[in-house]
Amino acid sequence: MKCPFCSVLDSKVVDSRLSRDGRIVRRRRECEACSSRFTTYERVEEILPLVIKKDGRREAFERAKVVGGIQRACEKRPISIDAIETIADRLERTLQERGDKEISTSVIGEEIMQELQAMDDVAYVRFASVYRQFADLHQFMQELKAMLKAKDQAR
Repeated sequence: MKCPFCSVLDSKVVDSRLSRDGRIVRRRRECEACSSRFTTYERVEEILPLVIKKDGRREAFERAKVVGGIQRACEKRPISIDAIETIADRLERTLQERGDKEISTSVIGEEIMQELQAMDDVAYVRFASVYRQFADLHQFMQELKAMLKAKDQAR
């Protein structure tokens, strides 16, 4: 680590401590050249991909948008905010594990729909109707029939 006082690259760690939530490590260092002490902070770099929107625009992944969309689909359903946060956590973890630099909204939407389908049929249909932009009642009914067929086959 480069010393902020003399710019020498050699320093030793004198003390390390975890933050309260365990996500950050605070390190006290001592420069081997000038003996000055300084503090550094170390944390895991969470890199999430850029999201490719339907119109081709790219923007940073925003967890708040994901949580908001899931909350709208789960309105007046017996689904806790903790369950919604868990879906968002799993989605973020999946995106990080994939390691892609960019990801389309369709992939994100499909991941969320899988989670909702396993959790609550009504929330799933609500999310799918907005996400897939059903043009008419016929498309909506096709989705419902496919869902019912899958449920019957699972029994």
